[in-house]
Amino acid sequence: MKKVSLLKRYRSVLIMLFGYSILFFISSSLFEKAVDGSMRSLIELLIVVPPIFVLIGLLDVWVEREKMIKLMGPNSKGTGMFIAFLLGSVAAGPLYAAFPVAITLLKKGSSFRNVLVMLGAWSTTKIPMLMFEFSSMGTAFTITRFIINLFGILAIALISERVLSEQTMLSISEKYAEN
Repeated sequence: MKKVSLLKRYRSVLIMLFGYSILFFISSSLFEKAVDGSMRSLIELLIVVPPIFVLIGLLDVWVEREKMIKLMGPNSKGTGMFIAFLLGSVAAGPLYAAFPVAITLLKKGSSFRNVLVMLGAWSTTKIPMLMFEFSSMGTAFTITRFIINLFGILAIALISERVLSEQTMLSISEKYAEN
């Protein structure tokens, strides 16, 4: 594995600190707002990420690779897409929490298509969001948006699978299976 210098690895953090330093001298009130927003985001991250990693660990230990390949692997067809859609729809947490789950699914042998379905469902069809939409936007809007999202998710996953070469999808899966 290639060694990366500390400066290069933490480049974005250093740029952010530099930006905060400039902001401190330009406008202290704006600096305080920026730091407050960053701290709230950090606290949210620290609340959301640990339970996600616990669930990933349980998924990794409890579900055998052979079972995952059978249920969500390349030959799973509709069953795998349904499971991936259900997994994404019932999941809790923001979208950034879905990516470690996606990597775990790839490591376990899930197809790239099913990982894309899970990510799409996680980002657009969560059950609490649907309940909120029913109460505030109405049934017609909620059902229409859900159907459009359902077809959009499936189309993106299937088109991506057709457009990306087998070698590209394999290299993505292998890259994350190593880490």
